[in-house]
Amino acid sequence: MDRLNAIRCGFLLILLISPCWGQETSQPVQQPEQTLQKKVEATLQNLRDIPAEWLIGPYIPSSKPLVPLTGEQRVNVYFHQTYLTAGAYVLRMFTAGIDQARGVPSQWGGGMSAYGKRFGSRYGQFMISNTLVASGNAALGYESRYDICRCRGFWPRTRHAISRNFVVYNRTESELRFAAPLYVGSFSAGMLSTVWLPGNRSVWREGAYGALGQAGWGSAYNFASEFAVDILRKITKNKYPRRESVPK
Repeated sequence: MDRLNAIRCGFLLILLISPCWGQETSQPVQQPEQTLQKKVEATLQNLRDIPAEWLIGPYIPSSKPLVPLTGEQRVNVYFHQTYLTAGAYVLRMFTAGIDQARGVPSQWGGGMSAYGKRFGSRYGQFMISNTLVASGNAALGYESRYDICRCRGFWPRTRHAISRNFVVYNRTESELRFAAPLYVGSFSAGMLSTVWLPGNRSVWREGAYGALGQAGWGSAYNFASEFAVDILRKITKNKYPRRESVPK
């Protein structure tokens, strides 16, 4: 009888525990779609935390005052513009693609290897140019950053973007001067590109090509920089770039 009672008690205990055990083990399992969605949301949040200057380079927002750069700040701006700005790489990839389509220089032929040479040539020329430009701006006290227009309207902002490719503020941050270092640097970089470009090339012609390229592509880059932040906020519903991440 005792054994029968023990069996009955054990069976009753199992019946009492089993619902609790079922509750513990029946937690909803995350579906792969939910996990993927959370990963995408986390990635988007990380992208929103990236300052816009990593895309278009150091710039002065229209809401911030114009303050002269210190020597240390100039060094930081130079390295960021030259090596840490996505837009600088994209522009050289684009121009190298045009060179590839045109077959210039013809001695490099086609294929990815040739494209790599053309991209390297374009970026090397940019590095030389920006180094000379940064040095010249520091010597003259010129502004090295692009300042977003404090005006409204498409055409006023477009005129501002193009004009900043030819005139910049001096150390007063209120007087405009011709951007001589910008064109001396691009002209000199064009001349120096004859060191690695194949064939017999005129240093003066390549220098002129470099200056003309700065006039055209520089204006286009400023135009993109002028409207980039607005476009990014528009397509991301004001989620990117974060307003508090705008460089001061």
